[in-house]
Amino acid sequence: MANAETVDGNEAAVPKKKGGAKMYAGIMVLALLGVGGYLYSRAQHAQPTAAAVAPKAPELFLPLDPAFVVNFQDQDATRYLQVGVTVMTHDPAAVQAMKESDPVIRNALVMLFSSQTYAGLSDIAGKKKLQAEALDAVRKIVADKTGKPDVDALYFTSFVMQ
Repeated sequence: MANAETVDGNEAAVPKKKGGAKMYAGIMVLALLGVGGYLYSRAQHAQPTAAAVAPKAPELFLPLDPAFVVNFQDQDATRYLQVGVTVMTHDPAAVQAMKESDPVIRNALVMLFSSQTYAGLSDIAGKKKLQAEALDAVRKIVADKTGKPDVDALYFTSFVMQ
């Protein structure tokens, strides 16, 4: 027999090895290629888009100085409100528009602040509502000047009622 060996005078059939190490190595290479391809595709999908990579313009803050001081009626007493306001944008053109429109912005905010009531401003919800209304007023003025309302936020930097 061609595939037989003699062991102690007896012939025994010994199976021929079929390259098990080569097959194992082949399977490992395929597995590694599969994992590598999966990780590569995940990395490609995780790459941020060009729009997300573009750096955002820095925040620009413009304090509206001096602070606003207005009086308003509260039943039988005259009350006073002092509010420090700072606006934030990412657009230098909006900053310039706000500087050029300072008297218009100040007038709109004075009218808005003086129309408030003590009870309406006594809790945080009333202050947030006033903040949103003030932001809308400034955005409208900037939009009239530049064509777009590029004011991102309005902050009360001080708020005193008396």
